[in-house]
This record gives sequence, structure tokens and C-alpha cells, in this order.
Amino acid sequence: MNSPPSFLGSLTNLESFDNTPIIGTTFPNKSVQLSQLLSASNSDELIKDLSTLISHRGVVFFSEQDLSIEQQKELGTRLGELSGKPESSKLHTHPISEATPELSADISVITSKGGISKPEASFNHTRSSRGWHSDITFENVPSDYAHHAPQLMKFHKILKMHILPDVGGDTLWASGYEAYDRLSPAFAKFLEGLTAVHHAEIFIDYAQRHGLTMHDNRGSPENTGTHLTAIQFTKRIVELSPEESDDVLHYLQQHISENHDLQVRYRWKTNDVAIWDNRATLHTATHDFGDQLRQGNRVVSIGERPYFDPNSKSRRAVLGNTRQVVPDL
Repeated sequence: MNSPPSFLGSLTNLESFDNTPIIGTTFPNKSVQLSQLLSASNSDELIKDLSTLISHRGVVFFSEQDLSIEQQKELGTRLGELSGKPESSKLHTHPISEATPELSADISVITSKGGISKPEASFNHTRSSRGWHSDITFENVPSDYAHHAPQLMKFHKILKMHILPDVGGDTLWASGYEAYDRLSPAFAKFLEGLTAVHHAEIFIDYAQRHGLTMHDNRGSPENTGTHLTAIQFTKRIVELSPEESDDVLHYLQQHISENHDLQVRYRWKTNDVAIWDNRATLHTATHDFGDQLRQGNRVVSIGERPYFDPNSKSRRAVLGNTRQVVPDL
């Protein structure tokens, strides 16, 4: 495989490395602070180039960040705005997110104790591969960029009291670009143009069990109502019979979870930040830390309504890096 091209732009002079040839770039030096990129004299150029890097590499990691909650929200907003998202798209408010005096509802608290990241009663006795997903695909206008910052601090400010387990709790991301490129041309053509229903009944059930009123204004004028259903991804393929739909979705789920070389696995450290393109990646947490608390804050930017461009090209085709999928007879 050829070395991946660089998409760093104005970030070139900052120390970084690619985690794999397919997905993931890390800025390992804590002297590279996202808070400083936000206030730099060429901040718009830096943030726009960061958004380009994230979209090409899928997910980008930053070490030991001092990013505040408000700066995290500013970054989420500017990543989308500088890369051309609609003016009506803002930060997402999750249907079951609860505002507190310390955190507004557009900050998602991701915790192993329940809520957004664990709405079902139990994950016991299930396959780990069951957890692969993209965020908020039940919305008519889902997310473009999302970022997550698990933190461990000794101060008793609620915004900073986020905890990592002693060991475990890694997160994995998979490249949707590469997953598509590994399909045979005939199967890829079959999938193109199909539509699917995503219905987030787990969040509706969670709200009912806990007596919550779900948010009705969720970052876009099109993201309203409490049905949490969109024609997009993963629940059922509309044009196929139920049996055909189940079989195709099962294959695609295996295609993502069993191709480890289109994945990257990240081991969190205190105050690390991950930013990913939610349109072209899937991710899953690793639930291997028992009853220890794993918690962080997530900001989700709303992007554009998904659409199909029949004239679009795959990532490998654009980069001129083809891969033989169907073997010669």
C-alpha cells in the first residue's frame, strides 16, 4: 500500500503521525493545544484545515488538552461553519440530554453509568461488535463533526470531574470510506440508492422509564418531534424484504467489525480529545472496565441532510489508490 498523502495544510509544522494507513492521526505533543488554535491570528485557516484533515483521516486525536466547555462548543461550531455546513445547522441537543447549572443541554455527558451512551438496561452477555454505530443517525439532519474529551482532574468543579478507568475503556473507530472501497463493484452498485430507516426507540424507552421530556429542538429546524425516526441508516432497508434486509445489514455489520485493518483503536489518557467525522466513520467503546466510572463531555455539530450523488467517486478512486476486491479466476 502506498503511503497516505498528507492533508495537514497549515497544521504541517505541528508534530503528528498517522495511526494507521487508513484512519486516524494523532498530535502527541501537549504543546499543541486546541485552545491556542481557536485564538491564533490565522485561526480560521487552522480550524478549516483541521476539518479537512478530520474528514480525510476520519478521526484526529490531541493529547492532554486544556479545552474548556465553552471552547469545546466553539470548536464544534466553527469546524462545521468553516467547512460549509448550512446556516440553520447548530450544535446538537440530544433528545434525552439534561441541562444542569454547570452544563447546557448541547453538551452530552457520556458516562458508563447510563444515559446517552448506555440507555439500555444492560449490555451484559452481548457481543462487543454490537456496539458499532454512528451518532444520532435517527435525526433528519445528523452530525458532521463530533468530539469527546474524557478528563480526570482533582478539582471539585463539575465540568472537570470526568473519570477514566485505571485500565481499559478504549474507543475504536472504523473508516466508512475504506469499508465501501472493499465492496465488490457489483455489490456497491446494488447498495447505492437504497434507503434505510433508523428508529431510536431505545431513547424513547429511556425517557419514558425516567420520566424525561425529550428535547424537541435539536440543532436544526428539521430535527423536531419525538418519533426519532429518519430515512437513513441501519434499522431496515426499505426496498428489500425483511429477510433480505436483515441479511444485508448483518453482512455490512460484519464487514465493519471484522475488518480490523480499517479500524483504529485509541487508548485514552487524561484530558485527551478525539474529533471525528461522523458522516464517514463508525465507532464503539470497549466495555472492559467493570463497574469503574468512565465519563466525559461530547459536543456534536449538526451537518447537512444526507443525499446521494450518483456522480461521486470513492476515496480510493479520488486518491488514485485502487484495490482489487474480486480475485481473478
